[in-house]
Amino acid sequence: MAFILVVTDTASFNIPYPLSMFKECKLCGTVQIGESIFSHTGIKLRINRSDVSLTGDLAYSNLTPINGDIMGPFRFFPMECSHGIVSMKHNVRGEIMLNGEKWAFENGVGYIETDSGVSFPEKYTWVHSNDFSGRGDASIMAAVAKIPFMGFYFWGCICVVLVDGKAYRLATYKGVKILRCERNLLILKQGKYKLTVRISAAHKQTAQRLAAPKRGIMSRIIKESPSCTAHFLFTKNGRTIFAGQSLHASYEYCF
Repeated sequence: MAFILVVTDTASFNIPYPLSMFKECKLCGTVQIGESIFSHTGIKLRINRSDVSLTGDLAYSNLTPINGDIMGPFRFFPMECSHGIVSMKHNVRGEIMLNGEKWAFENGVGYIETDSGVSFPEKYTWVHSNDFSGRGDASIMAAVAKIPFMGFYFWGCICVVLVDGKAYRLATYKGVKILRCERNLLILKQGKYKLTVRISAAHKQTAQRLAAPKRGIMSRIIKESPSCTAHFLFTKNGRTIFAGQSLHASYEYCF
């Protein structure tokens, strides 16, 4: 079975399709499900069901990929879940209609990541934002997870802080330390760099139920807040490189 997942602040929709309606062109980076098409250059949405109507077109430009694979050396090992980053930030233009409501993207900013494998980690947290008050030059993604690996478990971390065109990477394979990983608080330290993320407790108000993979079947239910308030502080030797508040951070905490 294939599906398209649509998430907003107030609702989530899981639209299933038979696997025969799923087509992928790895060479051109395009996925088609039913009449909807997803690619690195934009998306075309053509969904008309009894519970959800979603149509429209969005165009992407000026994608910002990262150097190399975010999984580092772990990309060479079989993992239950492998993460990928297609673009930390890019321009989005166009409009869509969701159940009769128009969503216009004149100067939108996008983010694209991927996950592949059979299961999401048993316990993990993930946060991302590229929408900061008064700052259009930053994009931050961080994730911490309990990773099964060769018969044992370890706590792994991947993180990218993109500021003023420079990408800083914090990761397990680069020696990052997870100082705090709690609901509404994440603190990472790698050498002279430190990232602190504080999530507003109000994120529960926008948390939506999503289907997630467990041993190859979409049988697990997680909750994601697609747009909540968060404060990010990134420092080098105690000196601030970036500090900003986002009113539209995406956040998952599954423990």
